[in-house]
Amino acid sequence: MSLSIPALSSLPLTAASSPAVSQGKPGEFQSILEGAIQGVENLRTDAARAVESFLSGETEELHTAALATQRAELALELGLQVRNKVVQAYQEIMRMPM
Repeated sequence: MSLSIPALSSLPLTAASSPAVSQGKPGEFQSILEGAIQGVENLRTDAARAVESFLSGETEELHTAALATQRAELALELGLQVRNKVVQAYQEIMRMPM
């Protein structure tokens, strides 16, 4: 079984990082955030499944488990960095004089 490396646009949080040109609909930010979190969670479960499959002997491809684990780790790291930037932006806005 071979896995292809996904395009950058298919990674979670990519849609959330592009600036919106017009006003968003109510709840749009929440749905984008939920989708990004769900994408990271899906990658984590895929990685756990790949490792479990390798350890149980169902597959002999170590690189599949390693790639799935690395993909999940990178998605989590990207999510953490985006979260840090959002918190930093919020703190900057709160420091602005009224």
